[in-house]
Amino acid sequence: MKPLLLTGCLLSLAPIAVGQAPPPDVAQRINQVETGLLPPLQLTGEPAVSFTIAQRMKHHKVPAVSIAVVNKGRIEWAKAYGYLSADSLQPADAQTLFQAASISKPVSALAALKLVEQGKLSLDTDVNTYLKSWKTKPSRFTAQKPITLRGLLTHTAGLTVHGFGGYPAGKPLPTLVQILNGDKPANSPAVVSDTTPGSRWQYSGGGYVLMQQLVEDVTGQPFANYMQQTVLTPLGMTNSTFQQPLPDPLRTNASIAHWPNGKKLPGNWNTYPERAPAGLWTTPTDLAKYLISVQQSLAGTANPVLSKAMTGQMLTKHLGNYGLGPGVSDEKDGLTFSHGGGNAGFRCFLYGFQQTGQGVVIMTNADNGMGLVNDMMRAVSKVYNWPTYKQAIKTKVVLAPEQLAKLAGRYVGEGDKKPVLEVTVQSTGLRVKQSWDGYSFSLLPEGSNAFFLEGDGAPFTFDTAPDGTVKSLLAFGEDRWTKIN
Repeated sequence: MKPLLLTGCLLSLAPIAVGQAPPPDVAQRINQVETGLLPPLQLTGEPAVSFTIAQRMKHHKVPAVSIAVVNKGRIEWAKAYGYLSADSLQPADAQTLFQAASISKPVSALAALKLVEQGKLSLDTDVNTYLKSWKTKPSRFTAQKPITLRGLLTHTAGLTVHGFGGYPAGKPLPTLVQILNGDKPANSPAVVSDTTPGSRWQYSGGGYVLMQQLVEDVTGQPFANYMQQTVLTPLGMTNSTFQQPLPDPLRTNASIAHWPNGKKLPGNWNTYPERAPAGLWTTPTDLAKYLISVQQSLAGTANPVLSKAMTGQMLTKHLGNYGLGPGVSDEKDGLTFSHGGGNAGFRCFLYGFQQTGQGVVIMTNADNGMGLVNDMMRAVSKVYNWPTYKQAIKTKVVLAPEQLAKLAGRYVGEGDKKPVLEVTVQSTGLRVKQSWDGYSFSLLPEGSNAFFLEGDGAPFTFDTAPDGTVKSLLAFGEDRWTKIN
């Protein structure tokens, strides 16, 4: 059965209703996910390990987790586990609200892109052309190139302030202008230019606060109201709001934030007046509706908010593997769009395939939640046969001490601060220490120059000259570190 489509809107099929038994094939997949959480790494020759959701919730100190799975262009199932807080007897359900944190960004981006389609904003015009309440200050960086909406949405505008800590209950809330200026009661520094726009990728929640101000100045409406009218209601996101603080009627089924030690945050959660980058309260089911709308808009089968052409622009990769809001990937394993989120006491993740009608949203109410999210991602990937988020399967080999000794030394990375990795030999492998924070980790060999991270199987490869001299180390994806001694 296909989704019902109307011109200009989308009606996604609802997940299994409360009390309604799922079809046998869906019930089997649900059970396989619930009982098949996988660690990131499996060594050949060692017994395979899997866990239940309940086991990993206890391990990671996560009181509640909620999930919605998209398959064949519809929400196949949605379910929640655990309780609203560590000391609550009220169970979480599929309608329980969580803070979306930075997943707010790709949802917020839809509103700005809608204004572009309406001709009220331009992606590549100086934002000061439209701003009324606040203007970006001239600098030697903006003298070379202006700050634009495209830069704000792709984190290439050259602006500071990575993220925001929120405001505990009872603390005064700053205005947008106070946040942008870094004036009290704002608890974050001013948003300023420190890089030539477009020259490099630099994640900036501050840029999204500026986008929030831009939308309010152009529309003349509070951001939360405009988002409700333009995005949330058209997408059928009926359990979502950008209102901050959270309205009282919605608090009865809102999950409560928890520190890494499993304790509740004072006042239950922080408030985020930085609505565009961090202020959405929602459910996995509602975010799955966003996910489906992007897939259908891209396919041209429905356009509840954005046209097919604008959605294509939104999912075009810029620097840092970001589009106009979501992160994007065009690797051989499949075209995807995604975004993670982390507010105080909340961790969550949205992940969708651009062309296959598949995806998942997982939300937790704990700072340790990403460990659980990743465990669940691998289970979903296995059950639904995705090409991504596979468990790494590695074979450990034994290297002679003299081979390990050749690889030991100091490796310097790129950048002004010249970070260093110090590699030393340990029993059956290598130990790596990071200069910038003192953190160290173990590498296990799978070949003479090929190693993997003991915890998750991430590859680390040493590059050698024909005479066997070690030249560099390829680590952390595509980062190359040059051996200096």
